[in-house]
Amino acid sequence: MRLSLFISTDISNMDPLFGLNVIGNHETQESEGGEADLHRHRQHCPKNPSHSQFIPVDKFTLNDLPVGHRDLDLYDLIKATRDLTIRVAVEMTSPNRPELWPHTQSAYPFYHDRETTKLRTGSGMMGRVYKFTDGVDQDGDEHVVDYTKCWCSRCENSGSPSKVWYEVSINTATHVVFDVVEATRTSFRLFYDREDSPVVTLNKVKVVDVSIEHDSCELKCVTCDERLGLKLKALWAHYDVVWKKVFNRFFKSREKDKLTFIVSHPHGCSKQISVGHWIAKHKVGGYNKFHYTTCTCPGSSGAFVQCVGYSGGRWRFDQLVHSGSSETNYSSAASVL
Repeated sequence: MRLSLFISTDISNMDPLFGLNVIGNHETQESEGGEADLHRHRQHCPKNPSHSQFIPVDKFTLNDLPVGHRDLDLYDLIKATRDLTIRVAVEMTSPNRPELWPHTQSAYPFYHDRETTKLRTGSGMMGRVYKFTDGVDQDGDEHVVDYTKCWCSRCENSGSPSKVWYEVSINTATHVVFDVVEATRTSFRLFYDREDSPVVTLNKVKVVDVSIEHDSCELKCVTCDERLGLKLKALWAHYDVVWKKVFNRFFKSREKDKLTFIVSHPHGCSKQISVGHWIAKHKVGGYNKFHYTTCTCPGSSGAFVQCVGYSGGRWRFDQLVHSGSSETNYSSAASVL
């Protein structure tokens, strides 16, 4: 695991209204009553009381896109993003959280809740899936492993762990899952599209890389359920294909369109889609940070932010995730081109 704290900031390219020192509210959902209280938080939401700008994923149609963007490939990309979006649930707050955001006097989320076990929920997105047999990556990609058996919770407590398993990359915000301490008490709920969706969870989580300043976090989880592993590989492969089509189609018009969409789990409840526009971007070191009108709520922290026509969305270093809300909503910083 690598912990990154970047110092360089390109002041000359920062937007004067939405500069680096503007730190707003995080948008994780806290719930002292655990899962049972999440719907109550939604009902009493002060930010978006009616949640009218959120569209349940099973009700989203082509006509929900702006006129001029009712494109079948774009619609397919939103559905592919839906399939890979997950709810992140964290039940431990690390003692290692800093008091302040880097280079600011703004309080870092949950510093005063360190070493507590109150439930927090955010959002994230699954990425590339790797299949291993006896510790060898079957896709031929470079991937360092130091074990030859599945490391899921079931296999760790089994006398006959599986020799075949699938590792899944996850991206979210660092303020949602801060470090190894929190990762050990983190679970992901998959395919939570409706309130009556079957409960599918992965709860064995490791930290790959985090950046406090950029507010980006890469995790990985594991399963030896072959049906699930193959399904996730197929979902990512489809997403990758349709993402390329949409990127190529909207690259030239991206500065005019400024279209942005987010799939997230507001208030830790079922998945919702919101569509809006980005209104500003600025540099943090060599990375870009976006501000947008696309609707979010507590529970949306860590959700993938898709600025249509930009490179963000394919590789781990160019994945924008929702970071917080001040005058506008804003993303993490990523190497988006």
